[in-house]
Amino acid sequence: MSNKIPICPLMSSGSAINIVCVQENCAWYMKNYKTCSVYLLAHNAVLDIKEKQDRKVPQA
Repeated sequence: MSNKIPICPLMSSGSAINIVCVQENCAWYMKNYKTCSVYLLAHNAVLDIKEKQDRKVPQA
């Protein structure tokens, strides 16, 4: 398990200062995964893009 302090991607966006994640006190926090749902959304989007790129047939 990582000992890093979790950073809130929503509150830190566009700011020079990183805001610490409030974890279970946040509506975006997912207790089951112990992470922010924004990170899960981004991770799933990357996997979706990768899958689409892998399926893309090169045009001749």
